[in-house]
Amino acid sequence: MTAITLVRSATLVVLAAALGGCATGGQKDPYEKFNRKMFEFNDAVDRNALKPAATVYKQVLPSFVQTGVNNFFGNLADMWSTANNLMQGKGEAGMSDFTRVMMNSTFGLAGLIDVASEAGLKKHNEDFGQTLGYWGVKSGPYLMLPLLGPSTMRDTVALPLDIYADPWGYGVNANVQVAGTILRVVDQRAVILDASNLMEEAALDRYEFIRDGFLQSRQNKVFDGETSRKEAIKAAKADAADAAEPTAASIKAAYADDEAAPAVPAADPAADPSKPPVPAKTAAKAPVLSSEPASK
Repeated sequence: MTAITLVRSATLVVLAAALGGCATGGQKDPYEKFNRKMFEFNDAVDRNALKPAATVYKQVLPSFVQTGVNNFFGNLADMWSTANNLMQGKGEAGMSDFTRVMMNSTFGLAGLIDVASEAGLKKHNEDFGQTLGYWGVKSGPYLMLPLLGPSTMRDTVALPLDIYADPWGYGVNANVQVAGTILRVVDQRAVILDASNLMEEAALDRYEFIRDGFLQSRQNKVFDGETSRKEAIKAAKADAADAAEPTAASIKAAYADDEAAPAVPAADPAADPSKPPVPAKTAAKAPVLSSEPASK
């Protein structure tokens, strides 16, 4: 970890503690005045540095190179997602993420190729803030962090651990670490370049648009699209039951309605319902007409 990372992490903790002392749980954005100033600062940095760099990055580099960069850092993120899924008690998702890391790190050339997704292993994006939220820690007020963007009080407190747990930077020198971090940020900005352009054209108040969208997205991520941990667990059990291998009993139950029933002969629509049907054995034969003259 570099000195900048240590200072930034310590600053986030101090900032969260200072603001948390006067926060009111019922307010979604009690620090709106501060947050708007930070939003203006971040927006200026984005317009003058980050967005131009992302535009050049997307226009100059071949798409397969961009995909490789995104896959590489995404594979590193899967390591921390594995740990957070296990901390949340999601054993199946955690083992799936672990398998993703193993497959992409070996067969995917150190993560440059996402072979795990091609094999049907779903990618999860979990962090420690989501883990805290999953176990009942409230998100707290909305907070716009300098350079780091939208967050909440809970996620800000969890952010230092997310930074320390990031595998990037371990085993490489400081220059490579900084260069890789810049590449990672530019790549992530390039991914949302088109969406941000549409947002800038459509949103009347971009601050409120980003705030409301972020808070809703975080809520969905914490509980995997459900409204509470209880509902998330219930949905996970239902998905596991649906994915279970069929048994002889389940197959028999599924086809219980298809068992053969006694055949009922269809009624002749031309028959008179008031008269009983004529048995086949006693039915009179029609006289055969012959064209030959009768013998005398």
